[in-house]
Amino acid sequence: MEDNKLTEQIIGCAIKVHRALVPGLLESAYQECLLYELMKVGLFVEKEKPLPLVYEEVKLECGYRIDLLVEKQVVIEIKSVETLNNVHTAQVLTYLKLSNCRIGLLINFNVTQLTNGIKRLYNKYYSELLI
Repeated sequence: MEDNKLTEQIIGCAIKVHRALVPGLLESAYQECLLYELMKVGLFVEKEKPLPLVYEEVKLECGYRIDLLVEKQVVIEIKSVETLNNVHTAQVLTYLKLSNCRIGLLINFNVTQLTNGIKRLYNKYYSELLI
């Protein structure tokens, strides 16, 4: 599926979840509801996708986990914080590089209007290989 159409569909599902729930819940609540909505519209979603770090020829299981991986293309990192900061952005960019996915969505559900809590990020190292 085309990147823009896929992220548009994901954001639509996230907005639906945000409208149904109040800001201030745990990230896990938003994650489960968004997972449900994404699957309901027929998207392939992996929850808490393990993400190893490969250093030279050694594969290190460091405990990295992608909150939601949609269609093996889009990394979603869910937050419920007062404000997004650089460490959140760096986390998604790291996941993009390690997973070799092209697009990431950093979504903060602890906002009044969800569009103010979404950052779309791109992997500058993307090389047409998927995990």
